[in-house]
Amino acid sequence: MSGAVEAKLAALGLTLPEVVPPLATYQPAVRSGVYVYTAGQLPMVKGSLPVTGKVGAEVSAEQAKELAATCALNALAAVKSVIGDLDKIARVVKVVGFIASAPDFTGQPGVLNGASELLGAVLGDKGVHARSAVGVAVLPLDAPVEIEIQVELVAGA
Repeated sequence: MSGAVEAKLAALGLTLPEVVPPLATYQPAVRSGVYVYTAGQLPMVKGSLPVTGKVGAEVSAEQAKELAATCALNALAAVKSVIGDLDKIARVVKVVGFIASAPDFTGQPGVLNGASELLGAVLGDKGVHARSAVGVAVLPLDAPVEIEIQVELVAGA
């Protein structure tokens, strides 16, 4: 347990997972100046996807919203791997969510609320962010959701 953010995670009954290993040639997160950018994070749990398929077909919007929260938790783990302590986050600047969608599914913003709500619950006002919810045909490993985040660090972190 590092600090206040991880204490808040614990109070919510959540545990920061191990960083999901890259599926190809990239880093899970990279720091540039006062920003940390994550690679797209899939909803991996202990090394595998709990559900696969398209949202609005094989995967319900409610399931996908929960998966988006898992992606956000994985993104926080990736950020921590670069900065060592999540208390160094000044704010989440941007969240981008990719939702593998059935052709008639238009509820991408509701799915992405899973990530936004988790970040808000864990980080409070620091978790409020700009975002984009994008419907796509397919994601790696047939994942229903993929999330990337950008965070700004506190001065001197």
